[in-house]
Amino acid sequence: MIKIAVLGYGTVGSGVVEVINTNYESIAKKARQEIQIKYVLDLRDFPGDPIQEKIVHDFQVILKDEEIRIVVEVMGGVEPAYTFVKSALEHGKSVVTSNKELVAKHGSELIALAKEKNLNFLFEASVGGGIPIIRPLNQSLTADEICEIVGILNGTTNYILTKMRVDGLDFDEVLKEAQALGYAERNPAADIEGYDACRKIAILSSLAFGSQVDYEDIYTEGITKITAKDIKFADRLGYSIKLFGSSKKVDGKIYIMVAPMMITEENPLYSVNGVYNGIFVKGNVLGNVMFYGSGAGKLPTASAVVSDVVDEVKHIGTNILTTWSSKKLELADIQDSKKRFFVRIEGSPKKRIAEIERVFGTVQTVEIEEIAGEFGFVTRVLSEAEFAEKAGQIDGILNRIRIDQQ
Repeated sequence: MIKIAVLGYGTVGSGVVEVINTNYESIAKKARQEIQIKYVLDLRDFPGDPIQEKIVHDFQVILKDEEIRIVVEVMGGVEPAYTFVKSALEHGKSVVTSNKELVAKHGSELIALAKEKNLNFLFEASVGGGIPIIRPLNQSLTADEICEIVGILNGTTNYILTKMRVDGLDFDEVLKEAQALGYAERNPAADIEGYDACRKIAILSSLAFGSQVDYEDIYTEGITKITAKDIKFADRLGYSIKLFGSSKKVDGKIYIMVAPMMITEENPLYSVNGVYNGIFVKGNVLGNVMFYGSGAGKLPTASAVVSDVVDEVKHIGTNILTTWSSKKLELADIQDSKKRFFVRIEGSPKKRIAEIERVFGTVQTVEIEEIAGEFGFVTRVLSEAEFAEKAGQIDGILNRIRIDQQ
């Protein structure tokens, strides 16, 4: 029997307890021995909940107990999670985490420490909730050189953009609805400003390219400027708007960014709607692979956490190799990356097309009868720097959205 401790009894922590209790026998068969939760660390007490008999308030109790072989960290945030996880590894306990902030910030260090101690530090649930993506990148796709990862990595923003498109509503209205349904936090900044997706694409890029990607270095733009009008123009042009985390190798340079993108129905991520996530991976040998499923939620995330626990139980005494060096990956300047752009602008094509084409060259224009006083146009392929320079020469630009090219 392997005894484990769970740090945090919130949404994911309670889900981990539920998954282990519900599937106890089948999990034991797959792990080849029983897995028992001995402690749950939380600041709170839970009177009336059977978990109360396992609740402890002091991490030292777990750290000093030699029976505990695996620690499951589902607290979130960098501290005290980092201190607890590092201490657990130093004391000979393998760790499983769902904490994307922790992994993005300290992943390479904790992987190296686990290897040094012949332990494991696994984090499948840190990206994509219940979607298996970390393990495939680390184990199944090792024969390939990854040249592209593009993903809808945040269910909250995908729900908002889907709802705006389907119901024709504006951003603020849908955000309130998402908060009421529990899809968005009371403070939704991490989701809607793109920070959550940024940390996730940093983790995926670090694994794909084998070196540390600091999320602070990634250009990040959220969805707060997307309006119902933008959605209508996109629809008229045959596009859907998605918040993408993208990591692409172009001519030997690696470009990583998080931003809303317009995509056509030929894109495999076009039909990923609602709270679902989708991750597209391109390898130089295998070609295209797509991962799809529930990107968040109590039980899907808990399921991924417990899968890692089972993996660690099966590999006690053996380190599972994870290629993620602490050497920092040098990212290409995003200003050099090239795309087409959709631009929404004041006026009418009849009055402004000559001015616009003098600056941008030939463009494709689009008008919507019920949207008066403005129109849209699509540029040729431009670098970010070129677009910014040209946009500075034109008055009345209301918004611009990049167009992803598959």
